[in-house]
Amino acid sequence: MTAEEFNAQLGLCQFLPGPNVINLAVVVGKRYQGLLGAIVAPVGLLAGPFVIVLLLALLYDHYGNLPLAQSMLRGIAAVGCGLLFAMAWRMGMALKDKALFLPFTVLTVASIAWLRWPMPSVMVAGLLLSGGVAWWRLGRK
Repeated sequence: MTAEEFNAQLGLCQFLPGPNVINLAVVVGKRYQGLLGAIVAPVGLLAGPFVIVLLLALLYDHYGNLPLAQSMLRGIAAVGCGLLFAMAWRMGMALKDKALFLPFTVLTVASIAWLRWPMPSVMVAGLLLSGGVAWWRLGRK
């Protein structure tokens, strides 16, 4: 799967209801192994982390009130923010038509983060705008 195909599939999965990574696992599993892949991929993706989270919950229940544990969790949250930013940056660098998609990114961030517009409205408007641009580009070719 190329970076462009991955970005397109992830974009679709972000628009669908439910967790994005699970949606992506179902799509990729279906693409490569059919119905069985669509079932096994999300189960395989979730089985290990599920066990780890259960163990961490037991540890947090026992040690969660300690100041050291609270400091570690704040650090982990900062790392998570950095990883999210790095992933978004790498995905943006993989786009071939960066100049075309940059205004949509800026409009989305401005609408949700600064203007506090409801996300479903912004998603529908973005779908209509980006769909219109894609239709216009296809008509020109």
